[in-house]
Amino acid sequence: MHIIAFVESVEHVCCRYRIAAFNDIWKRAGHRLEFVAIPRGFFARARMMRKLRGADVVIVQRKFFNVLESQMLRQACRKIVFDFDDALWLRDSYSAKGFESASRLRGFRRMMKLADVVVAGNTILAEQAKQFHHRDSVHIIPTCINLEQYPLPPRKSDKPLSLVWIGSSSTLQGIEQRRDLWERIGQEVPGIRLKIICDRFPQFQHLPVDVVPWNEATEAAELASADIGIGWVPDDPWSRGKCGLKLLQYHTAGLPVIANPVGVQAEIVRHGETGLLATTDEEWIAAVKQLAADAEERAQFGSAGREQVEMRYSLEAGGRLWAELLARLAVSTGFRA
Repeated sequence: MHIIAFVESVEHVCCRYRIAAFNDIWKRAGHRLEFVAIPRGFFARARMMRKLRGADVVIVQRKFFNVLESQMLRQACRKIVFDFDDALWLRDSYSAKGFESASRLRGFRRMMKLADVVVAGNTILAEQAKQFHHRDSVHIIPTCINLEQYPLPPRKSDKPLSLVWIGSSSTLQGIEQRRDLWERIGQEVPGIRLKIICDRFPQFQHLPVDVVPWNEATEAAELASADIGIGWVPDDPWSRGKCGLKLLQYHTAGLPVIANPVGVQAEIVRHGETGLLATTDEEWIAAVKQLAADAEERAQFGSAGREQVEMRYSLEAGGRLWAELLARLAVSTGFRA
């Protein structure tokens, strides 16, 4: 089949992990994937939609369209798949306007009605989609990791213990909100450091920060050279819809993870098996102390986390789910390989 991914940009993290990563798998199955960036402005979008007419399937990622644009999109496309990995019907955790948004909810509902198939990144997102879309046409495909990009290096015990956090400037606000917690960890766990992989870097009085500008080519190695991945998010409606990419990256790099049990974080981090779940400051400090004191446990948790990614969150695992979905769409479009 000819598949067009109608996306914000090919470089966007969601496109890279949720669509572009499967290009080789789809190609081997006889599909051809093409990317079309969604332009700004009504007339530019109207012109761009003409390019969609030759596709068997159009995957619209995360984007809402107004009523007229939706009509044009429906006329241009044989089959529409809507893919999303955030609680798009809400504003994010750091919006001054609060979570609820009537316009976002209308846009989300419109896309649910427009799409032939909906692909959600987790159960919480899927349940919201099912309120406005036929339940049998809502599929869960988690964000997946290319294991080949994360070779496991030998662990070194002769360096200072390093926590690591990776993310965007936006989600870094969550780390900054909990400044008091990181300061306490720096005071109570001697020698601990925090590596931040981002494009913006806070500083703490008691917790040394290792500054690492994000780079796609080096992120895997930078993660693997740390000791413990951390995943703290606010316990709110937006964060409960997140798909846990950073936790999957930590586990793929062979790291144990400490996270608070919000949304899929409580699924990805299996307490006492792949890492530790912590809610209160005392639980966080105790978790860091526990893992800091036991290199063998860190290695066991990290290995179990990597195995979990291989089974549930690898490209191969996600590719099987996409293969089933695309096979159904191929039948409905009359495609012959």
